Amino acid sequence: MKMMSLVRPLLMRRGFSTSSEKMVASVLFERLPVVIPKIDPNVYAFQEFSFRWRQQYQRRYPDEFLDRSDARGKGDYQIDYVPAPRITEADKQNDRRSLQRALDRRLYLLLFGDAYGAPSGKPVWHFPEKVYESEDTMRKCAESALKSVLGDLSNTYFVGNAPMAHIVVQPKEEQTGSTSFKKFFFKSQVIAKNKFDIGKGEDFVWVTKDELMEYFPEQAEFLNKMIIS
Repeated sequence: MKMMSLVRPLLMRRGFSTSSEKMVASVLFERLPVVIPKIDPNVYAFQEFSFRWRQQYQRRYPDEFLDRSDARGKGDYQIDYVPAPRITEADKQNDRRSLQRALDRRLYLLLFGDAYGAPSGKPVWHFPEKVYESEDTMRKCAESALKSVLGDLSNTYFVGNAPMAHIVVQPKEEQTGSTSFKKFFFKSQVIAKNKFDIGKGEDFVWVTKDELMEYFPEQAEFLNKMIIS
């Protein structure tokens, strides 16, 4: 009895359930936009109007002051600046395995293979994930899930220690004997990397939020609320 009284508070302090319900740590691995997104036409029109309105009331400086400032920094050098194209070859070919696409959007990594809770022997699309076992925290479990896919975490950054959302996954009708489980979502971001060697699953894709809904039509409402972009 004394031993049980010591173990129980420890589990309660960590916040883990003492029931047999399984918990899964799932990682939303995100590549942030590489280029500035295009401005909405309405926003651009307002900015143009604001600029012209301010021009009417700007302070006029003496001509000799403006002439002196124009002469500053002039020389024989010239910089040829050519902006990088927004549309890449990966965009043209719709190569979803490449990170060099949708440069003005956020991309998310999906894996195709076995996943906890899926019908046995049937590969499905899913985020990098791992069933909680004996890790100190769910965040550590999420790190293990992503590390098993990438090999190391040197070019990743986990945003916070707490999950960004969670969902209770109910078994499907054909999955007799299966029980529900909780899936906790953690956000991690790509840092200074434009290609990863994905070492897990039969296939993988990098998709935008809109494309993500094609892979999870049943969870579209939940994902729309969880992912803000």
